[in-house]
Amino acid sequence: MLLEINELAKTYRKGGVRANDGITLSVDAGEVYGLLGHNGAGKTTLVNQVVGLAMPDAGSIQLDGRDLVADPGLARRACSIQPQAQVPIDGLTPRQAIDLVGRLRGERSDVVRRRIRELAAALEIEEWLDTDGARLSGGVKRLVSFAMAAVAPGRLVILDEPTNDVDPVRRRHLWRQVRDLADRGTAVLLVTHNVIEAERSVDRLAILDHGRVVAQGTPAELKASIADELRLDLTLEPGAERPAIPAFALRAIPGGPRLLVTVPVGAASDAAAWATGERRAGRVEEFSLGPASLEDVYVALAAHAEVRPFPAIELEGAMTDVYAA
Repeated sequence: MLLEINELAKTYRKGGVRANDGITLSVDAGEVYGLLGHNGAGKTTLVNQVVGLAMPDAGSIQLDGRDLVADPGLARRACSIQPQAQVPIDGLTPRQAIDLVGRLRGERSDVVRRRIRELAAALEIEEWLDTDGARLSGGVKRLVSFAMAAVAPGRLVILDEPTNDVDPVRRRHLWRQVRDLADRGTAVLLVTHNVIEAERSVDRLAILDHGRVVAQGTPAELKASIADELRLDLTLEPGAERPAIPAFALRAIPGGPRLLVTVPVGAASDAAAWATGERRAGRVEEFSLGPASLEDVYVALAAHAEVRPFPAIELEGAMTDVYAA
């Protein structure tokens, strides 16, 4: 494995918060590995330790068999990162910012120029390449930040919420470029709470909850753990009274004008009949019933959903993001 993390622990002295609690995972070259979790799950703390910005209290981090805890400088040389916060590029154009990072990482100038053209075309940001960064929208800045991480990628590329503020069309372009990085042999560590996008994009993933890995594997392996569940996805009528959650529901999550209800496979006919009745009553505009998804695994394992009373807790904005995607 390219990246190996073993029993990693980190407690912040102020407040005594145990942000990481014995995390063990590995990422191979050519793999997109997802980290999913709610606010405070420990994702960003983990990333900060991998790139040498925070020192763990216990455990080990190895890249190509070399100790990143003992040599944090190696981590910064070998890893490219797109941080969660927007990279400040005011006073620079996207072309200048991407070029600067590429040359700082030691890539030849002709290769950097070619990669800038490739990434700009792939992400559809060519028209803004020579615009001052202060005049760019949040979504374009986010795409530029990704290009800065991808222009001369290290052995490991870390992407922390890479699609925040990005419009749906360019978001798809970005995910194709993430896959392209892996296909070129780079290991990609992807931090996200957009579960549906993660399901489409990752090879394997870990779900974090309160600093611990509660499950990891391929999306198919994790979904197999809830093979006996179905998801009932409802679009609510605007302004209408919200439906009462049926007794057979396992979990229910609201998301603006949507309601997601998880039901047992054995209750499929009851679920369809209930949803049909709610539509006839004018409370539901449309609905679909199908197999449970990775989102349902995420909610079940992290235990952040309530069946009743309505509404349920929102996962780090995940439901809003999922429905808007």
